Amino acid sequence: MADTLDGRHIVVTGGTGALGGAVVGKLLGEGAICHVPNAHAAAPAHFPFPADERVRLAHNVDLADSAKVEAFYASVPDLWASIQLAGGFTAAPVEKIESASFAEMMDTNARTTFLCCRAAIRSMLASGTAGRIVNVTARAGLDLRRGSGMVAYAASKAAVAAMTVAMAEELKGKGILVNAVAPSTLDTPANRAGMPAADFGKWVSLEAAAEAIAYLASPANLAMSGTLVPLYGKA
Repeated sequence: MADTLDGRHIVVTGGTGALGGAVVGKLLGEGAICHVPNAHAAAPAHFPFPADERVRLAHNVDLADSAKVEAFYASVPDLWASIQLAGGFTAAPVEKIESASFAEMMDTNARTTFLCCRAAIRSMLASGTAGRIVNVTARAGLDLRRGSGMVAYAASKAAVAAMTVAMAEELKGKGILVNAVAPSTLDTPANRAGMPAADFGKWVSLEAAAEAIAYLASPANLAMSGTLVPLYGKA
């Protein structure tokens, strides 16, 4: 059982979102216990696992607040993995991007990822756990020319990519494996509604993304670290 997720405690930020629901469902299917921080007072109505005995929802957790993040991670016993899915998206011509909008993208994507990774790593180092960290960057965070028209978003996701690789290098002697996935466009209801003329067949399914994320978070991943996994589908 050492190479399975059965009974392992895993944090999934953004776990109440579209990708989060797919990831939580995949992890539950493999026996994990999922700890899901939620920024609001209750889980959204579309979250499919509010009553599951292996889902631990924590409400009113602001992932951009260092103290609240530390308190949340301190409540998770025997942390094995932390998966950072929480984030946001915006697009605008560079001349129309306000300073506040740029700061919001950096907070929503880069700052939250950093704070959650830091708290998870502190927990793993304290317990001597050779655990797993999985982040989410984006195609625009790797192929920077694709950040045209979405400069603030691309910059924040490039920061996530840089942190992932740097943390992996720093922690390689501790046995903590740090990776990220880089999706192109995920096939979510929101994306379909926002881009109705797009070819959905070229997008990445939530199931495919969840499969990759679950593998990186699992003990079956024995050596992959510092990797930015492209999930581009047919795009």
